[in-house]
Amino acid sequence: MPTYNSQEWQDLMRAAQAGDAQAYRSLLSALRPWLLSYFRRRLHGSEGEDLVQMTLLSLHEKRHTYNPDAPFMPWIAAVARHKLIDYVRKTGRHVHVELNEELGLADGMQPDLAARDVAVLLAQLPKDQARVISLHKLQDMSVDEVSRATGKSPSAVKVIVHRGLKKLQALVGVSKREAADE
Repeated sequence: MPTYNSQEWQDLMRAAQAGDAQAYRSLLSALRPWLLSYFRRRLHGSEGEDLVQMTLLSLHEKRHTYNPDAPFMPWIAAVARHKLIDYVRKTGRHVHVELNEELGLADGMQPDLAARDVAVLLAQLPKDQARVISLHKLQDMSVDEVSRATGKSPSAVKVIVHRGLKKLQALVGVSKREAADE
């Protein structure tokens, strides 16, 4: 896997936002090998190069949204991950990425990136449904414990979790067949 320096990339991005064209070119050049490695680990074939280009273009278009006080790696990793998800949805391909996967070691990202993605997905559900799923699936509470915590019957908790997970699968583009295969 390519090596990188997260602090260096953050400094280059800050300089690029301040108008330093050379820093911007250096950042794009430095990101290319890391992005290619990121996509090749998830896809087979030559799609990785196309996704690198799409991600760099997205970085160019969205660079003004980067908060220079925040770490750069989680931001660029989220951009790459969203490009991968968009690509998978468009092509109908299946790429298995756990919602709670540990990205920190393999991808050089902060381990809380997956938690952020889960939070974004849960925010798209009704609050009550998101809370029940969070208690049951993320906090490992039993159905009975969730029932007591929420005041809902155990059967209602099961239905809420089942329907919520189906919605989440739809949001990330997992078909019923693919979910059954896993």
